[in-house]
Amino acid sequence: MDKYFCTGCGYIYDPRLGDPENGVPRGTPFEEIPENWVCPICTAPETSFQPDYCEV
Repeated sequence: MDKYFCTGCGYIYDPRLGDPENGVPRGTPFEEIPENWVCPICTAPETSFQPDYCEV
């Protein structure tokens, strides 16, 4: 599963971790995140995220 980063603040969404504090369980692919989810750091919308191709 691909990670995505927020272009507003650099937060990385990792599907293996999800965002349980904001209603996104572990193992949720980015494409399946609810439309009303926002970045937990800067509150940017889901559309502000880009694929993270710099994984090591």
